[in-house]
Amino acid sequence: MGWSRDDAKLDRVRALMADEGLDALVVRAPDNVLYLTNFWGMKGYDACVFPREGEPVLICLEASAEDAERMAWPEDVRFIRGYHAEDPRPPLSRTLDAAVEAARGHGRVGLELSLGTQASDRMVGEPTTFTKAWFDAFPDAADATPLLVRARSVKTAQEVERMRLANEIAAAAMDHVREHIRPFMKEAEVAALWQGYVHGAGTGWRGKVELALPFSLIWAGPGIKTFTATGDLPVREGEPVLFETWVCADGYWADHTKNLVVGELRDDYARLERSLMDVYLQALDSIRPGAPMAEFDRSVRAGIEEMGYPGQPTHPICHGIGARAHEPPYPHQAGGGEFAEGMVLAVEPGCYWEGGGGLRVEDNFLVTAGGLEKLSPFPDGVVRVG
Repeated sequence: MGWSRDDAKLDRVRALMADEGLDALVVRAPDNVLYLTNFWGMKGYDACVFPREGEPVLICLEASAEDAERMAWPEDVRFIRGYHAEDPRPPLSRTLDAAVEAARGHGRVGLELSLGTQASDRMVGEPTTFTKAWFDAFPDAADATPLLVRARSVKTAQEVERMRLANEIAAAAMDHVREHIRPFMKEAEVAALWQGYVHGAGTGWRGKVELALPFSLIWAGPGIKTFTATGDLPVREGEPVLFETWVCADGYWADHTKNLVVGELRDDYARLERSLMDVYLQALDSIRPGAPMAEFDRSVRAGIEEMGYPGQPTHPICHGIGARAHEPPYPHQAGGGEFAEGMVLAVEPGCYWEGGGGLRVEDNFLVTAGGLEKLSPFPDGVVRVG
């Protein structure tokens, strides 16, 4: 699916480059390449040289020529071979040579020197990371990561539209599971229902999504914990099934935590749901443009402590989402900053019982002048089945 060039986004990047005195950015993290070129590569061998003035250069494998023709915004696309009979080095060596050549003649160059995480390529299973040679090739480069963080923290209208698609797919997959989940199904079988729908129905979604990829952690009852893998515990009536899910739709993400229960929710879980939803709704109501991020994290955690869960959760309460499932801003007490109009946030308070069990709620929200706009049509809290 081709998207028209997002000039609002690219102009913002160039304005920040001017503020920092940077003449060009050289990026190769797949999410930054996608952000600047709309090209989402297959294997992470791609790069972009993005000048403050002039035409960007996209560098990608020859095998991706059709993808680049269909997706990429830059007119200057330079191809490298995955294998070259006269140059048997790994392909990233040729990417680096091409990036150095494309950056030649630019003055001050910015590089991703402090990248903490990166999104993967379309193959997903084996992220391709940076080599020392990549950094050595640009010894005088400035760190462009803070600039890219500032640019990416506020979304354009096109980015929001793309994230709405990911949110729609995630919600439709939950509706699908809601129709088919049954007692004694294994967690992994429930996960397969959800993942199969995302990949099968989400690819081609409304004629706007070329590839939808699913990622999930599904936990049933006592399997609900902060960080564990999906297992084979059975779905049981009265106990919630927690869906920690991510949808990637052509490189833009949705990140949700939803909950289903077969039959009536057990009393202890029902009490936890009521208390946690009170904290969640108060948290959402407190996010406004200009509100301090540190105070948000502090107040939500104080509310969870009042529920009887001091020190919880161990995972973040809130983070940005966009061309990665987790990206800045990261509101926390040790940091600063304020919420701003145009940010898209995942808000996810949770409480967990010793030995297993508990609840988490999470959705994605666009910060507007008047507050938050929920991007997913699927309900929060615990949704009853049957």
